[in-house]
Amino acid sequence: MGTNGNGRQEVLDLLQHKATSRIPCFSGMGNVTTSGLAEYGYRFAEIHVDAEKMANAALATYRQFGFECVVVPFDMGIEAGALGCVVNYYDDGSSRIIYPTIKGKVSETIADLKLQVPADLATAGRIPLVLEAIAKLKAKVGGEVAIGSWVLGPFTLAGQLTDLNDLLKSSYKKPAMVNDLLSTLARVLIDIAGLYRSAGADFITVREMGATSDVISPRMFESLILPHLQTVFRGIPSPTVLHICGDTNPIVTLMAQSGADALSVDQKNDLAASRGKLPDALLFGNIDPYNLLVQGTPEAIQAGIRSILANGPDAVWPGCDIWPEVPPANFKALMDTMQAHGRK
Repeated sequence: MGTNGNGRQEVLDLLQHKATSRIPCFSGMGNVTTSGLAEYGYRFAEIHVDAEKMANAALATYRQFGFECVVVPFDMGIEAGALGCVVNYYDDGSSRIIYPTIKGKVSETIADLKLQVPADLATAGRIPLVLEAIAKLKAKVGGEVAIGSWVLGPFTLAGQLTDLNDLLKSSYKKPAMVNDLLSTLARVLIDIAGLYRSAGADFITVREMGATSDVISPRMFESLILPHLQTVFRGIPSPTVLHICGDTNPIVTLMAQSGADALSVDQKNDLAASRGKLPDALLFGNIDPYNLLVQGTPEAIQAGIRSILANGPDAVWPGCDIWPEVPPANFKALMDTMQAHGRK
């Protein structure tokens, strides 16, 4: 299907705070679909470990539905795997949709964490595979659609490397120790994001979902999370997006201090209230990727998207990864609604 010829430029203009004629519909997170996998005959488990399959799976969503981006990778184990965690891909030969998870952490406690950062991250874990997938996408469609990639935020990555409960306790009891770890991880993420940009990614999203207001207080976010996000965004070339899950209304003004070019919020965020607090910020959101896109009807999606548009987003984004089993008719309803109502 594809978008019109200036789709890539519209997205990049928006990310650079330039005037656009419409509100784009894209994402900086995973958006592979089972219909895209079916087109190529891929199983979900194999697209995480093969660059060509990863690139094609990302590309299919753009080609089938006109979604205005191609984004890799799809799972949250890239950085952790490169730093020593063991990743489970759940590849039992079936076509079931189970995202890879961490099955072996580097350490159960931060106090015992002896982190060894590879001297050359470009050759560590699956990072070379992601770089190859980005380069393949650049060669295939780099002139017509925006290429996105993403990294975890420092705190979220820390929760992959060690026990999350220990991390949360240590954040209150031993903040200096946690700060040291987050400083190290910020440098790692800057390096990885730089590699992705050099490979051909047009923009980078930083996903700090572990620091949601559902878990971290605004005060803790400001003192512990924000300084390291600021370090990351100072180190990554623009354009950049910060995504945090959950009800981020209590921290959205702090998110705007991160240095990211745009903010992405999920369906729990009151987007109209966030727009009221941040009239000049680039705000992206906030489709419910499961309850609306997967379980809703095309008519419900049309109504839902029109409601989101009324709340003042600069781009319509899903609140997280698009769940792969979104019905094609629903994805088409999303893009048709944006075509009809997304003009400024």
